[in-house]
Amino acid sequence: MGHEKIIIKYLEEPYEFIDRPLWWHKKGLTQTASGYGSKITSRRCVKLSDGRIHRVYITRYSNAGSAWIILNKEKLYLLT
Repeated sequence: MGHEKIIIKYLEEPYEFIDRPLWWHKKGLTQTASGYGSKITSRRCVKLSDGRIHRVYITRYSNAGSAWIILNKEKLYLLT
């Protein structure tokens, strides 16, 4: 049993947040009953410098969460 190296990648290019709520956001609902989970769809997207728009997801447990997007099949964390 070896130790696996965990590599966390961050989105390094410039981006801006855009508010794009889905239907359940507009009704004040959450994606899961608890509001916690490993891939919670947020009401925000990021617009990259080339104009592409990506949905922001949140991994949330307890009172902490991490925001990330999927870009070219990779999970990239956002520095918010």
